[in-house]
Amino acid sequence: MPDRERDATGSLVDPTHPIEDRIPRGIWVRVLIYVCAGHILAAFLFLLFTIGGKG
Repeated sequence: MPDRERDATGSLVDPTHPIEDRIPRGIWVRVLIYVCAGHILAAFLFLLFTIGGKG
């Protein structure tokens, strides 16, 4: 087909279907979990330092 070309890996590229610029849903879920877990850990450490500083 004349309207297709090959990319650097040799795979056919169809210019009528551009690559999506969206991040997969699994990565968003993982990032959300890591951010929430990081904030919970930071809050716990803050609580420990706050309690430890009063003693």
